[in-house]
Amino acid sequence: MSGCCMCTVVKRLLFGLGVGPTIVELDHLASGAPDIQAVLFHLLQESSSSSSSPVPAVFVGGKYLGGIETLMACHINGSLVPLLKDAGALWL
Repeated sequence: MSGCCMCTVVKRLLFGLGVGPTIVELDHLASGAPDIQAVLFHLLQESSSSSSSPVPAVFVGGKYLGGIETLMACHINGSLVPLLKDAGALWL
C-alpha cells in the first residue's frame, strides 16, 4: 500500500542495500487487488509471523520471506544480504 509506513521502511531498506525490488502497491492496481490480498492473507496464516497485516509482503527470489518483522530479523542477524545474493537481487 502506498501509504503504509512499514512498506516505506521495507522499500528504503532494500534500496539502501542496493536492491532494485519489484514493488506492487495494491492501492494502485486497477484490478486484482482483492485476489492478491486474499493470497497474502493465506501466506500470512501459513507462516509463523505474529503480524496481522498482509502488507508489506516480502518475496525474495520468488519465494515468500514474510513481513517486515522477518525482513528486519534477517537484516539484523546478517542473513538478508546472503539471501539477496543467492536470489541474484544483489551483486556485491
